[in-house]
Order: sequence, then structure tokens, then C-alpha cells
Amino acid sequence: MTKTSNGFSATGLRRLREVLEAHVESKKIPGLVALVGRGEETHVEAIGTMRHEGGTPMRRDTIFRMASTSKPVAVSATMVLLDECRLRIDDPVDAWLPELADRQVLKRPDGPLDETVPARRPITVRDLLTSTCGLGLETTAMGSPMMAAYFERKVYGENGWLLPQVEPDEWMRRLGTLPLMHQPGEQWMYNVSDDLLGVLVARVTGRPFEEFLRERIFGPLGMKDTGFHVPADKIHRLPPLYAPDPQTGEFVVGDPAEGGHHSTPPAFPSSGGGLDSTADDYHAYFRMLLNHGVHEGERILSRPAVELMTTNRLTPEQTNTRAAMARNLVHLSYGQGQHGGWGFGMAVRTYRGDYAPVGQFGWDGGAGTSTYADPQNGLVGILLTQTGMSTPDSARVISDFWTTLYQAVED
Repeated sequence: MTKTSNGFSATGLRRLREVLEAHVESKKIPGLVALVGRGEETHVEAIGTMRHEGGTPMRRDTIFRMASTSKPVAVSATMVLLDECRLRIDDPVDAWLPELADRQVLKRPDGPLDETVPARRPITVRDLLTSTCGLGLETTAMGSPMMAAYFERKVYGENGWLLPQVEPDEWMRRLGTLPLMHQPGEQWMYNVSDDLLGVLVARVTGRPFEEFLRERIFGPLGMKDTGFHVPADKIHRLPPLYAPDPQTGEFVVGDPAEGGHHSTPPAFPSSGGGLDSTADDYHAYFRMLLNHGVHEGERILSRPAVELMTTNRLTPEQTNTRAAMARNLVHLSYGQGQHGGWGFGMAVRTYRGDYAPVGQFGWDGGAGTSTYADPQNGLVGILLTQTGMSTPDSARVISDFWTTLYQAVED
């Protein structure tokens, strides 16, 4: 079997392309860009077109809405502040986020908003980093009073869009009118902590969140196409985002390129899901993490900061709850999220549940994106589509990407 210079089998890479091509030829995925990197070798496939009706082909430099795969990248800004001792990991956040001070906590997570008890302690930086601040999205229990309140008070869901749509101070005001669902540090919950981290960084630094990220992370890594919107001179490289109809599979445009949510700077730069980027930009970031915080001889993050981010930070009880939730909801999440652990802003595999080994870290996004690194194999894999997870199709191509990629690894 022929091997490439860094331990991929040539046969395996051909098989990877064939599997990805089959998904595009099925007409359920208009196009995709896949990148696999190991050592100094990078292999890229750009397949299909930017629009479902054809036309402009996918290219290596196509820009995608990274959705929740923003989380593993955006969390790095907080790590810079920890490295510089401008934040401490167990500091209460009240001084910077006073809207979260003196919280009330629901007696039951699914109970009435007025049945509360006082929080046992303040929310800390660690709670935000580990997504255990007591606030989060329960997308499988949208009928609960708390989830209804998120959307009624436009914390999320304004103009039909899941990302916050107002200035950070107004978003914090709205969030501050709600109780916590769990005591601080008690339970892993999704997404809200990540958006809070972006506000925290901006308030600690006194600078716009994106400006700080660009200076300390994007610029040094050469991530020239990464930001919270796509400028006019690059908008031709952004495909529309499709949200296929769950009943018919019809390609519905969930967000156009020109005139869409990502065509102008947002009021709220969402650390939880707002970044736009390319396969090469994300490769640079995840290679830096694999290299313990160093990029081309320049230190971006300290080794301990990277180790904290990329290893499981949940308690055994929290890890068990998160793993059980993923297993129980596998039919609703199309098989995503069964990793076990959580670091800072990303999943960390704590058990061997599929083809990926323990220790792999990264995350998937609802816009049909998947970005992970694997320290055991020195591997980065990135798969980007423009097809949202309103149907299982993009989740299935993500699963097949990882299944075939790991078969292509030869040592």
C-alpha cells in the first residue's frame, strides 16, 4: 500500500474523496471543502458548487459560517487573558459582568421562573470556560418556561436568527432578567457561557472582542479570512447557508451571502457561533494547539493554557451527565456530540465511541462544519459545508469524513 510522506495511505485518501463525492452527487450536499493535515503534509478536497443549482465551484479559499465551531477558536482570547494574569480562573465575574451578580436559581430546571432559590456562590471564569455557569440552551426542551423566556425576551431568536442580534450591553441586560437553571458549577449546559466569554473579554480589555482576537490570535496565525463578518470584497467567496426542509429536503436559503447576517459587522460578535473562516485558517489554529501553543516559532498561547483547553475539565459527575445526555438524544442530534468530556470551548473525547481515539478535541457546527485535532496521531481534520443540520445530511457526511479519514492513517 503506497504511503504519503506523513503516514496517509494514498488508497485511503482516494477513498476519502470518493466518499465525499458520493455525498455531493446525491444532491443533498451542494458542495464542501475538506482538509486533512498531518505533520507538514496537507491534503485538500474542494468538491461541488457553492449553490445547490450549480454555478461557481467550491474552492479551497471558500469562506464558511463556522457556527458552533467558533467556540474552540474564540475561547483562545480568554486564555490570553489568563496567561497574562488579567483574569484568574476562579475569579467571580461580577466585577465585569454585574448583570450576573446575586443570581436566583430555578428550583427545577423545567419549573416556573418565579420558583427560585438564591445562588450558593457567584459565577466564576472557570464556570464560563467549562459551560457550567448555570445558563444554557436546552434545544430538546424548547417548551420549558426558561427556553420560552429566552425567545420571548429575545436573548436568542430575534429576527428568526439564533445568534444574539443586539449590542452586548443590551443582551446582558436581557439575560440578567432571567434566573439560572442550575447552581453555578453544577451542570454542563450548551452555548450561553461561550457568548458570555466574548462579552467578558471585551469588558476586561476595554476593546471590541474581534479587535482583540485579531491582534492576539488571527493576525499572528495568518488567519486573514477569519472574522465575524465577510467584507464586501470577499463576499463572492461566501456561499448561501441552506436550511433544508425537514419534510421535503428542499434547499431553503437560511442566510444569503449578499445582504445576509454575515455580510455586515454584527451588533453582537458571537463567541458561541458567529465566526466566518476557511479551511486553511482553521488548520493554522488547530496546528498551533497541537504544537502546544507555538506557530512558526512564535508562542501564541502557553503550553499549560493549551493543555487546559484541550483536556477534559468536567468533574466525573458532570462528564457522566453530559455523556448520558448525548447517548439519550442521539436520535435528535444525528449522532453528534458523543464525546464524553469538555475542555474549554470544545469537546474532548474521554472514551472510544467511534473511529476517533481518546484525546481528540474540537467541535461541530449546526451550519454543517466539523473541526477536530488528534494529538495521538498528530492529525487535524476540517470539513466545511454550506448545509445546515435541519436534516441529517450534513451530519452524515461529517460522520463519513471521519470514518474514512481514520482509515487513511497509516504508520
